[in-house]
Amino acid sequence: MKLLIQPNLDKEGAAACAEEVCRIVRQLQMEPLMEEALAGRFSHLAGVRFGPAEEVYEECAVCIAIGGDGTILHTAKCMMPRVRPVLGINLGRLGFLATLEPNQLHLLSRLATGEYQLEHRMLLAVDYTAGGKTQRFLALNDAVVSKSEMAKIVDMEVCCGEKLVGSYRADGIILATPTGATAYSLSAGGPIVDPTIDGICMTPICPHSLFSRTILFSGESVLQIRPTVPGQKLFVTVDGVEGGPFFYGDLLTVRRSEVRVPLINLTGNQFYEVLNNKLLRRAYE
Repeated sequence: MKLLIQPNLDKEGAAACAEEVCRIVRQLQMEPLMEEALAGRFSHLAGVRFGPAEEVYEECAVCIAIGGDGTILHTAKCMMPRVRPVLGINLGRLGFLATLEPNQLHLLSRLATGEYQLEHRMLLAVDYTAGGKTQRFLALNDAVVSKSEMAKIVDMEVCCGEKLVGSYRADGIILATPTGATAYSLSAGGPIVDPTIDGICMTPICPHSLFSRTILFSGESVLQIRPTVPGQKLFVTVDGVEGGPFFYGDLLTVRRSEVRVPLINLTGNQFYEVLNNKLLRRAYE
């Protein structure tokens, strides 16, 4: 089996963790791959093969991302076109997408024996139409419409299947997957959602209303967001990276994607155990 090792070298301890992962992988008679851009840092490692990014993406059977949630998110998006499973090793503060901690690397042997679970996470297909042009993005966490000016509030309307859900005055709106419900949406007051549920979680950001609350739409829903006041400046962001300006006359359409991201769970811990260990318990520390 060929494993792609993707460390985020901006994270403390990532290089050492990657070296240990490569050593274990070699002992398990599996072949570690890395992007050729990392050759200068890891060329001393025996048995590691370096290659162009697209080549090693295509060759690998599994990708191991070493870093925080942002690293795992970025790696998962790189693997989406090839539907390769991703295993996250946490070096971040929370690491909610990671199922392995650095002190659990001995569990990598389960990759060789097949003793692991695949969690197929729902994605959002985000059609961003601005200036008469439409781009499509895939979101594992969320698509966010937000204000682009300080001390301003913006006006939007949200429709579901062409029927008006509501008009909102707020700092913005978050459309999250169940996976993304524990990210920005949670910070904005949204609910925790079991990632095995198919649905779209819409959370207003600082709404100018006493009654605006999160709405959880079914996975069959097609949501549309439009700015309603000319001259206001908004911005669309997909998974914190992609997007662009969003003005009156533009349109954002969000639906469940047919593509899913497979994440590897080596520990067997269920969502509620992870939730307790990484969110609830830390609240009392």
